[in-house]
Amino acid sequence: MLAAVADAPGRLAEAVAVREVEAPPAPGAGEVVVRMVASTVNPSDAVTVSGAYGSRTTFPLVPGFEGVGVIEAAGPGVPPGAVGLRVLPLGSAGAWQQYKRLAYAWCVPVPDDLPDEVACFAYVNPLTAVTMAERFCGPGVRRVVVTAAASAIGGQLAELLAGRGIAPVGIVRGTPGRTVAEPSRWRAVITSDDPGWRERLRAETGPGGADVVLDCVGGDVGGAVHALTARSGVFAHYGLLSGTPLPAECFTGRGARVELFRLRDVVRPTGGRHLPALFAPVFEHLRHGRLGTVVARRVGLSKLAAHLGSPAAAEPGKTLIALQG
Repeated sequence: MLAAVADAPGRLAEAVAVREVEAPPAPGAGEVVVRMVASTVNPSDAVTVSGAYGSRTTFPLVPGFEGVGVIEAAGPGVPPGAVGLRVLPLGSAGAWQQYKRLAYAWCVPVPDDLPDEVACFAYVNPLTAVTMAERFCGPGVRRVVVTAAASAIGGQLAELLAGRGIAPVGIVRGTPGRTVAEPSRWRAVITSDDPGWRERLRAETGPGGADVVLDCVGGDVGGAVHALTARSGVFAHYGLLSGTPLPAECFTGRGARVELFRLRDVVRPTGGRHLPALFAPVFEHLRHGRLGTVVARRVGLSKLAAHLGSPAAAEPGKTLIALQG
């Protein structure tokens, strides 16, 4: 079968090559083999391939944490009728290959009314957005700041918060051609490259500061936003797009509480048994046209390595990988 493989840590464009590899063996007890249909490229793939998680990453590695496929073979102990089910195969990387072997417990059945190109994107961003909105933005929360507001998950967070009657303040970097989705959902959008952006944020959040910050940037921008978060507030840190950790002073206990949100901690506690219930609200949103993902380009698996090294890979929108192409 074809697979995209990183033999050693590095940048996606340099580390990943597509080649023929051995197909997975027959599934063992409680296991299935999934014929992958579609996957996508996420920042988490780039971070993992970079070697940032050295203690839990082994090379050679097939990247890909998100995708959809069909169960083609099942081992002993798998429920009757599993073969033929369309599923999200979670719990590990490995979506950038034509067949993936894994425990059936990590397969989330996909509703029949969700197309592959919608279901493919149900995991990383929508599940993160739904979980964080539920966890951090309950009753009484009004002043919310979202960093990387022009990102796909930034738009999804704004959509969910609008349903709660909250118009967040968005922080963007000011990259040419990038802007927030649905500007009407935002109280204000502030560019961190502009002089005086901190003063403008202070004016938007008021003298008490933000109740909640949803931050996936870190670095100096994250540190500056943390300083403008209410002492009684929550700074939810769930990503590191800047590549630089939050300043040490964010963790001294003298400011807002920093909560590190990791999606893997949400999906792993019961070994996959709670996943159908966890995804139910995500599927419901997707079914009603919410939390959508803009697909900017489609590439076959055989062309993926070339795509990762092209300028198109840096353009706005997501890449849909056709795994059988």
